[in-house]
Amino acid sequence: MTSVVAQQDGGGAGGGTGGTYTFSSHPRALQGRKKYRQEDQCTAGYYGNIMYDRRVVRGNTYAQHTLPVTGQPDPIEIQRQQEIQRRAVARRRAKAQLRTTTPLPLDGRIHIEVQTELYLEELSDRIEEVDVDTQTDAFLDKPPTPLFIPGKSGKDVATQIEEGELFDFDIEVKPMLEVLVGKTIEQALLEVLEEEELANLRALQREFEEIRNAELAEVQRMEERERRYREEKKHRMIQQQDVLNKEKETADKIAARAFAQNYLADLIPIVFSTLRDNGYFYDPVERDVENVFLPWLMGEVKKTIEKKILGRTMLDILLRDVENNRSQMFRDSHPPAKI
Repeated sequence: MTSVVAQQDGGGAGGGTGGTYTFSSHPRALQGRKKYRQEDQCTAGYYGNIMYDRRVVRGNTYAQHTLPVTGQPDPIEIQRQQEIQRRAVARRRAKAQLRTTTPLPLDGRIHIEVQTELYLEELSDRIEEVDVDTQTDAFLDKPPTPLFIPGKSGKDVATQIEEGELFDFDIEVKPMLEVLVGKTIEQALLEVLEEEELANLRALQREFEEIRNAELAEVQRMEERERRYREEKKHRMIQQQDVLNKEKETADKIAARAFAQNYLADLIPIVFSTLRDNGYFYDPVERDVENVFLPWLMGEVKKTIEKKILGRTMLDILLRDVENNRSQMFRDSHPPAKI
C-alpha cells in the first residue's frame, strides 16, 4: 500500500521549497473473523455509554408486555384471540359482500375516476385560502416615484427581418392544430365512453334493484308463510290442548258419575224412606184434606158448638129470669102468714 502526500515548507521571506511524503507497507492477509462472538467477548465493558446499550430499557415500562410465569402461552387466551380474529375476518367479508362494487370493464377498456355528481367540482390537494382585507383611515397619498431611466450609452444597431424568415404561420400552427384536434377527439371519445359506462352502470343498477326487490318480495312472502305456519301450529296446539282438556274433563266427569252412582245406589232408598217418614213425601188429596178440609170442618163445628152453647146460656138466663119473676110474683101475691 502506497500513499503520497504533498508537502509545502516555507523558508522565510525569500521563497519556499516543495516535496512529497511517501509511505509504503507490504500487503498482508486479513485475519479470519468468526461469524458469532464468543461468550467472553459479550461483556458489559464493550459499551462505553449505557444510553447506546440495547439492554438498557428507556421510557415508560408500564405499557410493555410482560412475559408469563410459564414459558407456554395460555390456550384459552390463544383460543379467544383466534375467535376474535375469526369474527373480524367474517365481519369484513360480510361488509365486502354487502358493498356495491363497480362491474369489471369491458375488453380493451380501463376504469378511471369520474365524478358522477350533477355539478362537477375541481378536486385538488391544495388547501383553500381566503384573502381578507381591512380598510384603515384615509391618508394623503404619496406622490409617485419618478421612473428611473438610466443614461443612454452605446450605439443603436438595427436589422431587417423579411417575412417568413423567422415564423411561418401555416407550418407552425399545424402541430398546435393537431394537438387541439387530437385532444378534442380524445376528450369526446372519453365522454362517449363515460356515457356508455354510466348507462351500463344504470342498467346494472336497475337490474340489481329489480333482483333485490324480487328477493325482498320473496323473503316477505316466505316470512308471511312462516308466520302463517307458526300461527296455524299454535292454533292447532291450542285446539289439541283444548281437546285433551275436554277429554280429561269428560273422563273425570264419567269417573265421578260412576263413583256417585255406586255411592248413591244404597243412599237413595234410605233418603226416600227417611223423607217419607218425616212427611216430605205425601198424598196431595190427603194433604188437602188435612190442611184445608179438616181445619174448615173444625172451625164450622166450633162455630156450631159455640152457637149451641150460646143458645143454652141464653135459655138458662131466660129461664132464670122467668123463674125469678114468677117467684117474686108468687111472693107478692101470697104474703107470708103472721103468727
